[in-house]
Order: sequence, then structure tokens, then C-alpha cells
Amino acid sequence: MNIAHVGIEGRRAAPNWAIGQRHLIGAMNRAAHSFVRHATREDGSLKQRSVWTSMDGTDNGYEAFMSFPLFYLVGGDDHIRTTARREWEAITAQYEGYGTVDRGFVTGFDWFHHSESYPYIYYLSMSEPGRADDLDRARAYAAMYIGDDPLAPNWDADRKMLRSPLNGSHGPRLETTLTDWDYHRPILANYLAPFEDLPGGDAGDPHFCVDWTDDELFDQILQRVNERMTHGDVPLNLSSTSLVTHAYLHTGDDRYRQWVLDYLQAWMDRRDANDGIIPDNVGPSGQIGERMDGKWWGGYYGWRWPHGARNITEPAFVAGSCAALMTGDLSWLDLCRSQLDSLWALRREEDGGWKVPARHSDGGWFDFRDPDPWLYIHLAYLSQSTEDRDRLDEVFPDRSHFAGLPPNWGAGKAGICPPKAWHVWNEGGNPGFPDQVQETTLSSMHRALEQIESDESDPEARECYHFQRMNPVVPEGLVQLTMGTPAALYNGGLLQSHLMYYDIERRRPGLPEGMAARVERVDDQSVDVVLVNTDDVHGHLLLLQAGAFGEHSFTGGSAQTDDVTSQVGVNDRHLSVDLGPGAQTRLHLQIRRFAHRPCYDGPDWERITGV
Repeated sequence: MNIAHVGIEGRRAAPNWAIGQRHLIGAMNRAAHSFVRHATREDGSLKQRSVWTSMDGTDNGYEAFMSFPLFYLVGGDDHIRTTARREWEAITAQYEGYGTVDRGFVTGFDWFHHSESYPYIYYLSMSEPGRADDLDRARAYAAMYIGDDPLAPNWDADRKMLRSPLNGSHGPRLETTLTDWDYHRPILANYLAPFEDLPGGDAGDPHFCVDWTDDELFDQILQRVNERMTHGDVPLNLSSTSLVTHAYLHTGDDRYRQWVLDYLQAWMDRRDANDGIIPDNVGPSGQIGERMDGKWWGGYYGWRWPHGARNITEPAFVAGSCAALMTGDLSWLDLCRSQLDSLWALRREEDGGWKVPARHSDGGWFDFRDPDPWLYIHLAYLSQSTEDRDRLDEVFPDRSHFAGLPPNWGAGKAGICPPKAWHVWNEGGNPGFPDQVQETTLSSMHRALEQIESDESDPEARECYHFQRMNPVVPEGLVQLTMGTPAALYNGGLLQSHLMYYDIERRRPGLPEGMAARVERVDDQSVDVVLVNTDDVHGHLLLLQAGAFGEHSFTGGSAQTDDVTSQVGVNDRHLSVDLGPGAQTRLHLQIRRFAHRPCYDGPDWERITGV
């Protein structure tokens, strides 16, 4: 074998967490069959309504199965991978039949929803490195955003901007219709009104809602949407950078990397021109507030409507994390940092604690809330910098309440395991985290199975999001525990981690059968991981990769078994570990981060096995 190798022998009693982890992986493998039988037809299409016209909803179809390829990366069975790929193709064909997908991509919608769909293909590419169809798809999708596809003229190269918040395979969607919005009108009636100059309420009321189901009022809403919101760029579009980075990971073509950097820099320039706050709307000529009477707020998925600050800070993190991955330069995270800092500077004390604004309107900042730690945690993990740890300490000096996990964290969607409990574990606290995350994952899986078993609904009455709520494949907690990462940001993030696992015997991603892993600490220079072979009869070969995309490098370390510590000589992105029957070890591995160009290539199996 042409790479560094660690061999561990000697049977020992497997710890309960390792036995529980293997039970959980096995149970999830079996539960997936129940979900597939209940949710899909013979051709793989979802058993749901036969007509769908709203521009919203396609993302929900993909989200129903997006967790499958992610679970495969942890160690799910081969049927998980084949199902994941089959369902991607089947759901794409189903929504092409609805008319919301063309040439394999959503015809025209926003990146809040695109970013909930397309991590699916990022995980597929990680699951099967080297597939030509994945490469072709990555190039075709990126072409729609960098200006290479004449049928999808989304990109304005002169102004370094996307031409509409609604975009896709048909290019910018500059006009929306009743059909686009009709299904969601009753839902949107419960949201904050999108405009302050609508009749029926006090424009200064932060809870001002309007009745979208009123046809006369809806006509006014639609007119304003098309006049003010659909022409020009918005920060939400920064989430498209992950799609273009996806093409870079396949090809290494610097055009994709440069597009991401140019687009991110354009938004940094707009922030600088707006006194440090990212404007939420840029008009067709590139002017801030061009279609909003000069206001930097009020755009589509902007500072006011529908969710506020989240749709500014989250895309800024996605873009910054993509740029950091491709360059190793963590200063690209500054766009996100600057907005979190600006909101924190606007804090006010309420009920004995600090609250930060989530929205801005004509009356100024409003909707003050408790700060949410999730982006602070992602920043601190990705940068591993004192700066971001200090930022986290300042805003959240008491993190004792981070330790808990809700028992039903997968109840809304199959995923989004909160990173707070994991973060405290990584800091050296919350010793019950390994058992806790596995127990709550099992609880989420049980809830989903019970929903499957009780679901007697009419398929024609099932909405696009029906199956998200009953997917029992919920791997995010396992990702946190085994890879030492808060997991990917759900809306468009790439899975960045200290460790990635491969089964050498089967030449595939994921933990080998019988193998359990627990990352106990990560920092900017090292990772500590406990590996356990729960199989008392057979040994297993495991390949550790430094970084989800091979972007890091191992530079040395040690292996501790019982009271014996041996040095690990390694200077490579890969390390082979041979765990004999019932063997276990604790590895302390030194890492040089961002030492290599990130890619989807996976291991060079001939080099690793000599065959």
C-alpha cells in the first residue's frame, strides 16, 4: 500500500455509543425501504397530486429524498445510493411534466428554494466520484449562471449581477402571474405584508399583514411585485455560488472560481457603497434602490419580506464559504461577518437580554429577536479563527443552554439537526452529546415511520411537501458526530468537514460495515477521532481523507490504544487504518487545512491498494 498505514489489533468490548451508532445506521437502511414503498410509484415518481402549477414546490419534491445521498456518505447501504440517483431522475421528470422544470433545471424561481433543491446533486457527486453524467450536469447548470447558456441569460457580465431574483433554465423571470402565486396566497396572507403602501393596515406596524386571497388586493400586490421586485439583483442570489463551485469541484476550471469571486466581490462593493449594510435590491442598471424609490431595503427576500435578515446573512455565508474552499482565503467570509456585526451593533436590551433586529422598513429597524447562533457556529467552525470564536463568545457568553437537542428535530424536514449541542461537545463540554444525538436521531426516525404507517391520504390531495415530513433517513446528527462538522448549511451550503471516510474493500465513500466513528475535537491544526470495529469476527480497512473534498492534508499524529501510544507518520490527504476484529483506537491527527485544490475526484484507488 503506497500511503501511510495504521494497523490496530486486539478485541475489546465495544462502547455503547459505537453499538448504538451501528444499530442506528442499520435501522435507517431498513427504514428507507418503507419510505420508498410508501412515497414512490414503480417509475420512482412521487405519489402526489398529478397537477402542479405554482412556481413554488419543486424544491419540496427534491427535498423528500435529498438526505439519501448524504446518508450514503456516512455509511448507508448501496441501495441508498441507487435510490438517491433513481429518485433525482424520477422527480426531475415528474416536475418536467408539471412544467416547472425544463432541461433538467427549475425554469425560474428564487435561490431560497433553489438552494433547498440542488445540494442533492452535490451529495450525488460525492457519492460516486467520476461519473460523466454528473460532470455534464454540473457544467450545464453552471452555464445558466455564468453567461454560457443563451437559453438562460441570467447573468449580466458588465454589471456583475444576476438579472432577476427569479431565475433558472428559462432565464430571468421578469413578470409573475396569478398562476405562479395562486396556491400560496392563503399562506402568504399570514406573513408580513411585502409592501408598506398597501391598503388595509398601518404601514408602521411590524405585524402588518394583508389578505392575499382578496382578488382586488392581490392585483395590487402582483403589480408591485412585478414593478419593484423582479427586475435586478438581490443578495439571495449569492447562494448560486455553490452551484458554480460545484462545477469547479468537478473540473478545476478557473473560470468557475473566478465567477464566484467576482460575484461575491460585487456584493462586497455594494455593501461598502451602502455604509456597510448589504442593500437588498439592485436595479437593472446596477443602481441600489433603482426600482424601490432609492431605498436600499424592501426587495424580494430582502431586509423586510418575507424572512428578513436570514436571507441576507445566510447567502453571504454560502458564497464566502465557497470562496474560502476554492482559495483557502478565509477573508471571503467577511461579507457575512460584517452583517452579523452590524446587526449586533444595533442590539437593544429587552427582558434582561440582548435582541437584534431582523427587519428594516421605512420606519427603520424592527422585529428585534434573540440572536441565532447557527451562523456564528458555522463561521467559527470553518475559519477556526480566534476572531470568530471571540465573536461567538461576545454574543453568546453563556452556552450552557446549547447542550440540549429537541427530540423531534427532524419533524419538519428530514434534516437540519441544530449545531449547538455539537458545538459545545467540540469545545470540550456536553459529554452526553454522542448518546443524545443518536437517541434523538432514532426518535426522529421513529416519528417518520409512524407517519408513514398512519398515512391514508388521497395522493391527489397531497401537496408538494407531503413526503418531507415522513422521511426516516435523517443523517445530519450522524454527520456531526462522525465527521466533526456542524454539517452543511441546509440552504445551499457545501459539506465542509475535517474528515471523510471511505471503505477500502468496497471502494466507496462511508464507514465500512461494523465500523463506528466519533470525532471528539477539531481545531485549526488537528482532529481527534475514535474508531471502533464493532465486528468481533472480521477486520475492516478504512481510509481517512482530510477534508470532504480532499482539500486538507494530514501532517502527522498519533494512535492511542489502551495505554499505548504510537506515532503516525503521514504527509498526505489520505491515511489507511486497518482495524482488526473488535479493535478500537483513538487517533490524534495533525492537519494542514486548504493544502490542496478541492475536488470530487475521491481516492486514487490504484495508488492506495496497489491494484
